Amino acid sequence: MPADLTQLQLLTELEPTAEKELNRHLSLAREWHPHDYVPWDKGRNFAAMGGEDWDPEQSQLSEVAKAAMTLNLLTEDNLPSYHREITEYFSPDGAWGTWVGRWTAEENRHAIVMRDYLVVTRGVDPVALENDRMTNMTKGAHSDDLNGLLRGVAYVTVQELGTRVSHRNTGKACNDPLADKMLQRIAADENLHMIFYRNICAAALDLAPDQAMEAITSVLTNFAMPGIGMPNFRRMSLLMAKYGVYDIRQHLDDVVWPVMRKWGIFDRTDFGARGEKSREELAAWLEQTDKEATRFEEQRDRFLAREAAKRERVDA
Repeated sequence: MPADLTQLQLLTELEPTAEKELNRHLSLAREWHPHDYVPWDKGRNFAAMGGEDWDPEQSQLSEVAKAAMTLNLLTEDNLPSYHREITEYFSPDGAWGTWVGRWTAEENRHAIVMRDYLVVTRGVDPVALENDRMTNMTKGAHSDDLNGLLRGVAYVTVQELGTRVSHRNTGKACNDPLADKMLQRIAADENLHMIFYRNICAAALDLAPDQAMEAITSVLTNFAMPGIGMPNFRRMSLLMAKYGVYDIRQHLDDVVWPVMRKWGIFDRTDFGARGEKSREELAAWLEQTDKEATRFEEQRDRFLAREAAKRERVDA
């Protein structure tokens, strides 16, 4: 049985792919500026500068949109933690290092524009938002189970695509063309990021099939979005799931399965015993998760029906 490739060997063998994907990304990435997506004419001073502090009635966002925008922004805010972790399983040199710097700069732009939008439009309480940012960033994001290049790229492939779906659906939930346009722009960036990581992972599957398959299965069967430790995460994520911003069915059908098909996971014939075992484990997880998604959808449908009936009684 051949020995697993070391992290150094993986980085060396996959660097040509990283360089190719970096160049592809730079050729496709569109230049844009956060200030062009913020309605500055809606802004006004807060009390410290002679204006009026935030009041809930000033927000035009629904509770679902507030939760989704806040969760997505606080997730982006933990960028220093992500930068540290991705640097640990990539290399600071060559194409790897250039990518880390570029990716970090682009992700930071997302936090800038989202915060500017929320503060200018008074979409959420800026004091609560800042307090949550301080708590969230002080705690940081730690993924001890992602040690190693293969687990790292498998995770960010899924995470970036999940973030893209969440941003797009959040834009719709805001019921504001300006927010929708801004989040479409962010989602387009996230999609390009996903493609970089997805293609690195595809090359890893060709290079070390069993090793990569084990990493993919480990990541998918234990997956949690990076914001899981933030303040009020459970409440916000449940609201998003109940109203279709991001739920278990979307995670399975719009995130997991597309990358599985792109990697040809269930069509490959190059796995050894370890890879086959991991693929079988993944297949069982997919089947179970599909059942869980169906149960969730049924429960949600009943909940929304009761909610609609209650509104009708109130309006009658």
